Amino acid sequence: MAKLKSSQDILLMRDAGQLAAKTLQYLGELVKPGISTEALDKAAYEYIKDHGAIPSPLNYRGFPKSICTSINDVICHGIPSDKEILQEGDIINIDVTVTLKEFHGDTSKTYLVGNTCPPDRLKVYNVAQESIARGIAVIEHAKRIGDIGYAIQSYAEAEGCGVVRDFVGHGIGKGFHEEPQILHYGKPNTGVKIMRGMCFTVEPMINGKDWRHRMMPDRWTAKTVDGSPSAQFEHTLAIVPGGIEILTALKGDSIMERVKELGGKVMWPNNL
Repeated sequence: MAKLKSSQDILLMRDAGQLAAKTLQYLGELVKPGISTEALDKAAYEYIKDHGAIPSPLNYRGFPKSICTSINDVICHGIPSDKEILQEGDIINIDVTVTLKEFHGDTSKTYLVGNTCPPDRLKVYNVAQESIARGIAVIEHAKRIGDIGYAIQSYAEAEGCGVVRDFVGHGIGKGFHEEPQILHYGKPNTGVKIMRGMCFTVEPMINGKDWRHRMMPDRWTAKTVDGSPSAQFEHTLAIVPGGIEILTALKGDSIMERVKELGGKVMWPNNL
């Protein structure tokens, strides 16, 4: 069962979400050819600690770093390393979660590295952005979780891409991962009913071709089975009176703007 949040809970989750978003924005400014993912991890750790919070992934179920860095054919949970150096034309997803005043804020974004990008990587980057926007746009009180997955899957597969099945969005609050699970594929009008007070992430992982994954020996890093690129964007949402508050959106967020174009009932975090 989903843990419904009070208005006070959502205020605290807003603070956590905004810090996660600002951390991600800060890291995005550092993304360029020649930087290591270890350097990004250290920058994230210092930024989060300097703002009075804790990086949620660090030591979570044994994960050894503060953020996840997933490059090119890595779908998710890539482990930062000083041996992993960003190259011109790479795409990298950076996944940030912070714990602030007991509540979690979770967000991720895929970045283009440098000034050029191979067509297959650019395509999956664009499809992933549109996928999350379409998923968020259908969310409202009394609809169902299956509507989110259907909106994402029907679009992404029409573009020739695969929607990852084995990693999903999730409820969030004082727990890093809570109920309900948010599938990024499915049928409309199925699944858990969406209710005010729910807080959860939408974070579709879109592969260039095959939706399946293979696990690396570290038991964290998931890659595409066919070597095709993968991209992901993620936001934490709260279902509030009047619509949806995107807790991890900063002013000018392109996904937020696209959701509004699609008719989604979304609000900036200061409009609760």
